[in-house]
Amino acid sequence: QNLVKMLENCLSKSKQTKLGCSKVLVPEKLTQRIAQDVLRLSSTEPCGLRGCVIHVNLEIENVCKKLDRIVCDSSVVPTFELTLVFKQENCSWTSFRDFFFSRGRFSSGFRRTLILSSGFRLVKKKLYSLIGTTVIEGS
Repeated sequence: QNLVKMLENCLSKSKQTKLGCSKVLVPEKLTQRIAQDVLRLSSTEPCGLRGCVIHVNLEIENVCKKLDRIVCDSSVVPTFELTLVFKQENCSWTSFRDFFFSRGRFSSGFRRTLILSSGFRLVKKKLYSLIGTTVIEGS
């Protein structure tokens, strides 16, 4: 549950500072699914989740934007890194709505809503090992 809260807090902090939107709509149970995958990937590590650093990104139109860096336990030297990539939902109506309102008299008070896809990418990189990276595609 703590990991789910960390992910949700990251999105909440990023919405106005890095994403420039007023709302981020997250599919039901997305953060729980990601947390389960993170826990599974950390289960084979010497320090478990405590040795993890998560780089959180958002992919919008094939461009990755860095949102935040989550250090699971700052008292432990990280043994592996995870790169989490949220993906934007491809909804043509939201793009049309944003275009329409940004050109008219409503633009000053309008802030866009970002809708996340249920898909994500999680890449594990061991920091002190010769073993390669692990990639998980969630859908």
